[in-house]
Amino acid sequence: MLGLSPLVIFIAVLVFLSIKILNEYERGMVFTLGRYSDTKGPGLVFVIPGIQQMVRVSLRTVVFDVPPQDIITRDNVSLKVNAVIYYRVIDPAKAVLQVENYLYATSQLSQTTLRSILGKMELDDLLANRDKINQELQQILDQHTEPWGVKVTNVEVKNVDLPVEMQRVMAYQAEAERERRAKIIHAEGELQASVKLAEAAAIMSKDSTTIQLRYLQTLTEIASDKNSTTVFPVPIDFLASFLKKN
Repeated sequence: MLGLSPLVIFIAVLVFLSIKILNEYERGMVFTLGRYSDTKGPGLVFVIPGIQQMVRVSLRTVVFDVPPQDIITRDNVSLKVNAVIYYRVIDPAKAVLQVENYLYATSQLSQTTLRSILGKMELDDLLANRDKINQELQQILDQHTEPWGVKVTNVEVKNVDLPVEMQRVMAYQAEAERERRAKIIHAEGELQASVKLAEAAAIMSKDSTTIQLRYLQTLTEIASDKNSTTVFPVPIDFLASFLKKN
């Protein structure tokens, strides 16, 4: 029994070292003598020490915050843009075999793609078509990361930092646009009022009594304000007769 004790201890240690536990969100890439043999997990996994080696890969979604990138748009506006990318591993074997570090590779690809795509757009399109840009970035990144077994699920452009000078110019532009709309609305109101006045004048001109009643109504409105001075409007046609005599 004493002679078997070292062997038993060795076997026990060997068994202990061969036991691996993988969480629900993990998979293990097993390499036997350097060659890929199987994908195992989750749960209890046995790996032969010295012969087999296991690489853990997480299947959870990774949230990568793309640092601010210096971008020059197609209309020569310099700005800083950052974004958030959501991706996860869907094929653990490709993520280990096809690329050295899929996390670093995806992050670098996202930065270069962000600069490339946004550099082809004008500033107005970048600010107005945010959803379209996000979809285009997601499709391009997903296409390039597919051989790595990585799925890009979503891309969101976070902040667009404009220079102070450009912010002032845009504020002036917005103010001028509001003034233009206000003038158009005012002009349309004057046009509608003139049309209604012309229609009212045409109706009143058919009966002189209507004009006299309107004249008395105007005097009543003036007197209701309790003014110390009352102005009597005189028709222009009445003054024209005196001017002709002179």
